[in-house]
Amino acid sequence: MAKVTVDIVSDVVCPWCWLGHRYWAAARDLAPEIETETFLRPFQLDPTVPREGVGYRDYMKAKFGGGASEHWKAMRDHLEAAAPEAGIRFRFDDIPVRPNTLDAHRVIRWAQGQGLGEAAADRLFRAFFDELRDVGDRAGLADLADEIGLHRDVVAGLLAEDRDLEEVQRQEQLYRSLGVTGVPCFIFNGRFAIAGAQAPETLADALRKAAAGAETEDAR
Repeated sequence: MAKVTVDIVSDVVCPWCWLGHRYWAAARDLAPEIETETFLRPFQLDPTVPREGVGYRDYMKAKFGGGASEHWKAMRDHLEAAAPEAGIRFRFDDIPVRPNTLDAHRVIRWAQGQGLGEAAADRLFRAFFDELRDVGDRAGLADLADEIGLHRDVVAGLLAEDRDLEEVQRQEQLYRSLGVTGVPCFIFNGRFAIAGAQAPETLADALRKAAAGAETEDAR
């Protein structure tokens, strides 16, 4: 069966994205006969957050205050109910900082070059939502990178430079130009997309559809 490539567009401060990443892992288990290759793509939910970050509570009040608070509560209830089955935990009330995530996306990009992209993303999700760490802090990011198998000093040195900032921003803008306005977004073989933290069964069906389409193309 033909290999399926899947681009996951996500942000490490998006709770739906962590859930979606876990659902994607489960989806692959439901279709073990299909070979997949996953690429993590950057998306900043709010690129206007300053590089030093802002207080989480004040940020969320500004974003979801007033009439939107009930909407946020409903989302939280759903996320917190779904988290245990996915093996994750959200500690929304205790998060201290809403970080800028540009540097986090850079770390994921470097990790992906070493075959560690998904491990890096999952580690950063856990650091932010469960361990209450500032994933915009460069020293902290270097420590996390070391945990997943990258060389801490190398990552710290790269973070101190801005050589790849434009490339990460260019890639993010590419997906925005393709119509991605919310995350997570799963793009199968560059042909069709599934938006949102869909159930593993839904993602597995999409995977089978992509594999069948790739086989049809190969047969022509």
